[in-house]
Amino acid sequence: MVKRARLFRRSEEGATLVEGLIVFPIILLTFATFIEFGVAVVQWNQTVKAMQYGARFLAVSDPLVSLGPFETYTSPAPEVGDPVPQDGLQISCGAGAAACNTDGINRLVFGSSTDLTCDPSAGNRLGMCDLNGLIRPENIRVTYYRSGLGYVGRPGGPVVSITVETRDLNFNFFFLGALLGLNNITIPAHPVTITSEDLSNTI
Repeated sequence: MVKRARLFRRSEEGATLVEGLIVFPIILLTFATFIEFGVAVVQWNQTVKAMQYGARFLAVSDPLVSLGPFETYTSPAPEVGDPVPQDGLQISCGAGAAACNTDGINRLVFGSSTDLTCDPSAGNRLGMCDLNGLIRPENIRVTYYRSGLGYVGRPGGPVVSITVETRDLNFNFFFLGALLGLNNITIPAHPVTITSEDLSNTI
């Protein structure tokens, strides 16, 4: 019995299996981390492209919020044809601000989809969520700035700068998100600014 016990203690059979079981979770976690990092980079890039697309879309569309105050000027009021005063006026709508025009924001996010879904292969005019499926209307904030461009009494209204950005949009990881709580990491706002243009309305 003693001899068998000594042989058992000295035996190295199965040592490789034990070592493999110890190392395997570490290797698996490493590969999962690389995959999740790639997912984060893709979602980050998709968000940037969606903001660029959204800003360009809004530059040729009717505003998502009334710009009436932009036609109000400080005293003494300038005459028609005078340069627009540069007083830094801005109006925001969307996430964390006043509500945007519902039809307009849905058109911006979902494109021409009538059932408000994201499907770039459906043949509809693209929306922001077709570039990043995580984006919803409640994640978008749009800000219009009166930046001194144009002139008073301009038929198309004031020339404004338009900024589109995300709010409360989180990364969506496949493996480690729920396990490590990484799904609470917010994607940066990625504000994109563009100047409005006199083209046909797309909203």
